[in-house]
Amino acid sequence: MDFYSTNSLSWDKLEYGTDAIQNLHYGLIHVGLSTMIDLSKDKLPNITNGNTPKNYELCQEGDIAFADASEDTNEVAKAVEFYKLKDKDVICGLHTIHGRDNLQKTVVGYKGYAFSSTAFHHQIRRIAQGTKIYSINSKNFSECYIGIPSKEEQKKIATLLRRMDERIVTQNKIIDKMQSLIKGIVDYTILRKEKNAIVGDVCSISEQIRAEANIDDIITVRLHGNGVCKSSAENLQLGATQYYRRSAGQLIYGKQNFHNGAIGIVPISLDNGITSKDIPSFDIDEMKCNSVYLLAQLQSPQYYKPAEALTTGTGSKRLKEETFLKMPIVLPNKREQDNIAVLIHRASMNLDHAKRLLELLSIQKQFLLRQMFI
Repeated sequence: MDFYSTNSLSWDKLEYGTDAIQNLHYGLIHVGLSTMIDLSKDKLPNITNGNTPKNYELCQEGDIAFADASEDTNEVAKAVEFYKLKDKDVICGLHTIHGRDNLQKTVVGYKGYAFSSTAFHHQIRRIAQGTKIYSINSKNFSECYIGIPSKEEQKKIATLLRRMDERIVTQNKIIDKMQSLIKGIVDYTILRKEKNAIVGDVCSISEQIRAEANIDDIITVRLHGNGVCKSSAENLQLGATQYYRRSAGQLIYGKQNFHNGAIGIVPISLDNGITSKDIPSFDIDEMKCNSVYLLAQLQSPQYYKPAEALTTGTGSKRLKEETFLKMPIVLPNKREQDNIAVLIHRASMNLDHAKRLLELLSIQKQFLLRQMFI
């Protein structure tokens, strides 16, 4: 490959939606673009008026752009290939390395995947320089190698991986639609109605059963952003940190550093797990309230944004149990709750299935990137 100079335009000198020259910023390589850039689908920012570089090299189909720096060694030299430019003028920008196969040893669509392969990135990790920020320059590529099979084989490899990428993009769109569907169900069936109860009407603080010390392979119940409980087996030396037993069906939330959606219900698989004292638990009166219905409501922005405003503390925001119990909710009759919960549950099951399929597609792609470019 031959390499060409790039510009150093920052985001404040770029904008979308004009007819000016388009500019590839390294941030888009890390997040936002697939391996194959197709300008009939992908959008790149335009250079704002008066900031066009005096000297530049227009990208051609088949050119490669590498991100020359990252905090993660796996992301250094992350590559994208200009697959379809649609007669648009594009140049490479800040923290990118612009390369071209002037000897035409490769077909359009092959190099992006070859430079995304595990074999190539093993080489990059050995030569990337830095401590907190790892970087590479075009001279380092003289130490790196990729396999170049026949052009016919290159076409087959590129076609297979490109179609897999397209399937992954489609799967992401399916997931987005399903998430919008669930949000719409919650919004239409719950949030548009007037609040007529509080959490304390259907929930009570659970009995705090202290976990005994030095238990092997304890299952710890965890929360993350979307409220799903996660678990991991650990060998904990219980002592200074207080841990408490949790039962399936209990409602829990992140008391410390309360943030969007940090709330969930302990699933059956995690019965008799433990949490720290910063994750309080509540028993739900199932005669009055459907837990699926309640959780969907409490995870909505209309709930956790007002709740976040009631947190205390400066650096570490905390939501007290007493405050949590006073939060207003919409509570229709139990039959209506159950019907809404069925809709949400079915949509959520389909969403989980779609996410699992996406995970499997990603695993399959990574397997091919490991095995096809040895």
